[in-house]
Amino acid sequence: MKSIRVLLALSLFAAAPVRAANYDNEDWAAFGHVLTLIQQVVRVGNHPYPDQAMAELFAGRNPEANQAVASLFAGATAEMPAEYRDKFAAIGRDIASYALKHPLPSAVDAISTDRSLQARKDLNAMGLRYYDESQFLEAVKRNDQLAAELFIAARGVNLEARTWSGRSALDIARDNKNTQLAELLSRSLPAKR
Repeated sequence: MKSIRVLLALSLFAAAPVRAANYDNEDWAAFGHVLTLIQQVVRVGNHPYPDQAMAELFAGRNPEANQAVASLFAGATAEMPAEYRDKFAAIGRDIASYALKHPLPSAVDAISTDRSLQARKDLNAMGLRYYDESQFLEAVKRNDQLAAELFIAARGVNLEARTWSGRSALDIARDNKNTQLAELLSRSLPAKR
């Protein structure tokens, strides 16, 4: 969770320019954007799969965080010449790209591996095979939230697998009006490149 601490520190650092003596609407707007970023980071920490959620955040798939960062950037660079603003934006994109390409240290991988191993054991105890895509799709079809979460955590099935009729697990969950499962599947799908 080192990345969460770093992101939180950066968010608080971004709030530092808020002047103590003369609070105006721009200052409160900037403070609101920092609070939005902090809220998103806390949500990542509470996510069942924080690594995936952090990758989604860094990949720009969080509209609230995107808007907050864009607004903070606009405010911080409002009086900056355009050529420097463009360089500053390029540096920010490079940092985000670097964070995506260089995942967290192996301690997180060990936790993730332990979680996957436990999920595989739990599926086996339920009489399910962690690598069986048809069993995964059947679990989604019957709205079995627990089994679906375990299949995702076990990392043994292709989450984009399709039934013989061409429907994915996400399609099935949406058709079943199971928004909670659909959101979990949507967040857990691998990032498109």
